[in-house]
Amino acid sequence: MTLPIIATKLYVPRIQEVVARKRLIDRLEEGVKRKLLLLSAPAGFGKTTLLSHWIENQSIPVAWISLDGGDNDIIHFLIYLIAAVQHIEPGVGKVSLSLLPTAKKPPVKQILTAFINEVAQTASNFVLVLDDYHCIEESSIHEALGFLLEHMPPQMHLVVSTRIAPPLPLSKLRGKGELTELRSEDLRFRAAEVLEFLQGVMDLDVTEETSRDLDAHTEGWIAGLHMAAVSMQGWDRERISQFIREFAGSHRHILDYLVEEV
Repeated sequence: MTLPIIATKLYVPRIQEVVARKRLIDRLEEGVKRKLLLLSAPAGFGKTTLLSHWIENQSIPVAWISLDGGDNDIIHFLIYLIAAVQHIEPGVGKVSLSLLPTAKKPPVKQILTAFINEVAQTASNFVLVLDDYHCIEESSIHEALGFLLEHMPPQMHLVVSTRIAPPLPLSKLRGKGELTELRSEDLRFRAAEVLEFLQGVMDLDVTEETSRDLDAHTEGWIAGLHMAAVSMQGWDRERISQFIREFAGSHRHILDYLVEEV
């Protein structure tokens, strides 16, 4: 079956210089040993950047899908799922793809059963990342992913990045110790990370006190910090300090981001 896919949706996003976040990288390392690693936080908390940075230094093979609103079709979703895994395990998917019909009601469990059995025959561990899963609203896709999680072979691990908690069997997975979760409170920048971001990444001349003030205003929200830092490019220390004293969520860059993303 021909795969009508956009190849770049299967590429891990490239990242610029980032703050080293060892505490979170360690959580990811531990999390991918379980069935599901869930990153759930609103826009601007650095979910995709964190995953991309982790993958850059990862030895285990990682398949990636950048989801969008156009993926709310079960056949379309399954094609991308299989194609992503084929990037790292080319032998997987031949049987399951042959079962994909052109009809609107595909035998989803039959297709997934074939896919699971093919994955079970692979020798190495791998990770599948579903980025922006909040774009998925189709209930049949949630059900399919729940079925996959229930029967997933031990060498496969799933990472879901989303702005809202997905309708997956999280309580069941949590109760079995098969779920690792990173939420907003985990992803927020800590004070030391804010200082490293402003000085090291954004090259701003700020003091620790000024950095703490900005951290207090943004509450560690990474997008807010970035927008504020962009506003202060090329400023001297005195002007930066004054700006941060007056800084609030109504600042035009923050407002623009909220309107466009949230």
